[in-house]
Amino acid sequence: MFNIYKKIQLKEVTKRDNEEIDMEGMMNGNNNEKWWKKAVVYQIYPKSFQDSNGDGFGDLQGIIKRLDYLETLGINAIWLSPVFKSPQADNGYDISDYRDIDPTFGSLDDMEKLINEAKKHNIRIMMDLVLNHSSNEHRWFKEAKKSKDNPYHDYYIWRDGDEGVPPSDMKACFGGSAWEYVPEIGQYYFHQFLPEQPDLNWENPKVRRAIYDMILWWMDKGVGGFRLDVIDQIAKEPDKRITINGPRLQEYFKELSRETFQKGDLITVGEAWGADTERAKLYSNPDGSEFSMVFQFEHIGLDQKEGGEKWDLAPLPFKKLKKIMAHWQNELYNCGWNSLFWDNHDLPRIVSRWGNDREYRVESAKMLAILLHGMQGTPYIYQGEELGMTNVQYDIEDYKDCEIINMYHERLEKGYSKDEIMKSIYAKGRDNARTPMQWDDSANAGFTTGTPWIKVNDNYDKINAKSQVDDPDSIFSCYKKLVQLRKDYPVFVDGKFTLLLEDDENIFAYSRKNEEKTMIVVCNFFDKEIPMLLAKECEGMEVLISNYKDTSDMSVLRPYEARMYIR
Repeated sequence: MFNIYKKIQLKEVTKRDNEEIDMEGMMNGNNNEKWWKKAVVYQIYPKSFQDSNGDGFGDLQGIIKRLDYLETLGINAIWLSPVFKSPQADNGYDISDYRDIDPTFGSLDDMEKLINEAKKHNIRIMMDLVLNHSSNEHRWFKEAKKSKDNPYHDYYIWRDGDEGVPPSDMKACFGGSAWEYVPEIGQYYFHQFLPEQPDLNWENPKVRRAIYDMILWWMDKGVGGFRLDVIDQIAKEPDKRITINGPRLQEYFKELSRETFQKGDLITVGEAWGADTERAKLYSNPDGSEFSMVFQFEHIGLDQKEGGEKWDLAPLPFKKLKKIMAHWQNELYNCGWNSLFWDNHDLPRIVSRWGNDREYRVESAKMLAILLHGMQGTPYIYQGEELGMTNVQYDIEDYKDCEIINMYHERLEKGYSKDEIMKSIYAKGRDNARTPMQWDDSANAGFTTGTPWIKVNDNYDKINAKSQVDDPDSIFSCYKKLVQLRKDYPVFVDGKFTLLLEDDENIFAYSRKNEEKTMIVVCNFFDKEIPMLLAKECEGMEVLISNYKDTSDMSVLRPYEARMYIR
């Protein structure tokens, strides 16, 4: 459709620090030269990042306004949560037009301007593609439900049935039946999320071709990559109750990559809640046949009761966390690539979750950053994470997320107490991550001159970007330094990971080693002073970064203390 391969070959690759990138090697699958191995990605939830016109919603012009801030942080790419045209039933993850921008965020011209302006700041734009389902307001679905003979009917998954008697008892992720009845044609359609999000039928080659042409269209506009929402669900077989890791998944992934991603120099990451390390090796194969990397979530589900939902809270099993993180580091070494993240738009704030957002907020936020960024993979920073933004505690009426609201009413009906439900929401609710970005201590944290679509966290007068950007001891400055260290030291990219003190109840420590350098990261994960058990191993090494100013005492680690050594 477009001669993208030729265009991208001729384009100048944006570089930071005049770093030489072997374009020919990239195109030929030389994975060691991939630019995204040294990159750090910053995720923006556009609705909550920066409002430029006072309507209370963040927008693309607002992001353009803040590109200087992001360049100061040093990031290489922006992962933009969905900005496609959408009725916003699920915050943009219900797309009604893949080739247009939702008016909430601006126009297609604004999107093209963002792509071009970001390039001037050495930043690429990753778009968030939802390919498992569309909005029920997409023209495909509007046509599909007109009749069984409509050419678009088979773009979705339909089953015959009588009203009130669904084809099966399968449940949707957001609650209720996974089947929705359409009386006009006497059939049910399948949806894994909201009824407003009908699942696409990937078995139909016309669906796949339409998706590939759309992706090529965006690549032609200069998009630098894609994040692929719940991509391991596209090969579903509802009649067999298979919703994830279906039998044709690898076939679809390879075809998708071959028809689109391999025609350009992109960063691609597949969201795969059902991935294990063996599947991840396939998804992130160094030959470039599928994706650059995978988002896996094995560590994310640790603080919930076994066999329960995310709302069923449990203490974090610390040693299990270490074991899982080490497993992914070691299993993907030289045969895949990790995504490194604590936060995203679906997860609570990490400093409130596994840190201490009260007396040790700064120390624990820095510790968690140092711990993660020293590992192998591409780190992702979620907006506000670099400031140590925290969870919120609203009244139920102030929450906007459909998942929170549905769960609240379902659990009330099941007999849970309101206090118990709200405790779960405070800990795990998605709106924790979706409150407006805290830019300064002015009204509405500098996010908007109007009324914000969701309440601003009350602590914005103390936690904001303006107070941190020029402070060398701030959380922002810690993240900024970590971003630069990844570019300066190849050991961050290619060093072999070894977990240290595996059975220690307090310390998360590991080494990274390549032919030139050895790095040791030592983190006290808790709020008490403990002995520094690796003093001998770190003796004589240079401290690359730490979260306390004085690191001369090698005998103890203070609460949440983190040190990164190198020689």
